[in-house]
Amino acid sequence: MAKTKVREHRVGRDQIHYKWDNSLPPAVEVESGDVVHFDTEEVTSGQINKGDPAVKLTQLDFNRLYPLGGPVFVKGAQPGDVLEVDIIDLKPGAWGWTGMIPGLGLLAADFPDPYIRYFDLGDRKTAELRKDIQIPLAPFCGTMGVATDDPGPVDVLPPTKGAGNVDTRHLTAGTKLYLPVYVPGALFSAGDCHGAQGDGEVCVTGIECPMTFSLRFGVIKAGHMRPWSYHFVTPAGALQPKSDTRGYYVVTALGPDLMENARNAVRDTIGWLTKEKHLSREDAYVLCSLAGDLRISQIVDQPNWGVSFYLALSVFN
Repeated sequence: MAKTKVREHRVGRDQIHYKWDNSLPPAVEVESGDVVHFDTEEVTSGQINKGDPAVKLTQLDFNRLYPLGGPVFVKGAQPGDVLEVDIIDLKPGAWGWTGMIPGLGLLAADFPDPYIRYFDLGDRKTAELRKDIQIPLAPFCGTMGVATDDPGPVDVLPPTKGAGNVDTRHLTAGTKLYLPVYVPGALFSAGDCHGAQGDGEVCVTGIECPMTFSLRFGVIKAGHMRPWSYHFVTPAGALQPKSDTRGYYVVTALGPDLMENARNAVRDTIGWLTKEKHLSREDAYVLCSLAGDLRISQIVDQPNWGVSFYLALSVFN
């Protein structure tokens, strides 16, 4: 029996939107099984260009953040179904940036001033923070989601019941993502792409970069996913093989407030990095956002919970 030819579509940088809105016309209409190739700008939609001073981060037009490719109308998808998104390939552009935007991030009170770092990406396998500090690239889309049945426009930040700005770093190539469908066609969009990021994205940015990526769409009828949830299945193998090779430096903070525990675990890691690796506090915070993982170690030993911050030692040459 002859193979059915895969239908392919393209969504370019001119087919974007900045808010979730179920009244938007689709950029493309696809059948279940079709592949869509996307090309998106970095998260500020060109407001930040390589070499710009950090003060530009205080002048951003927030209505032009999160240029999302789409929406993609998937024929046959109806409310109550589940949209399957097969992540086929992701390729970062030539450069990316990481920064601190005043008022945002886990330690916003500790770092009130803007700060920015630029990275060469392209065909590289790592991003260089310093010659002896190389951060493995593991590209993914920070924002992947569907329009909801709520009237728009709806901001991309924070996430919605249709997922969206979830910043989940394991949504890499080979992973299948499952999303609840709220409106006919699902109206899927994606963007906000990252070259690398740790679990927690503690300084509020990963390596923000332009990216081309390819996704295959399918529909699971009457999947009945819980609202305000999304599921994904990773490919076989270690989740972070490039990071596991030399172990982790781990700081665990205890106390009755999970958020304060998270802050203290990152603060103490920053202290270790400035003392042992002679990084500035700003670069230490950036490194935590790109190569460190926040994890809940225990949430049952009331009233004091444990939050751990794992920093991959493999980034140090």
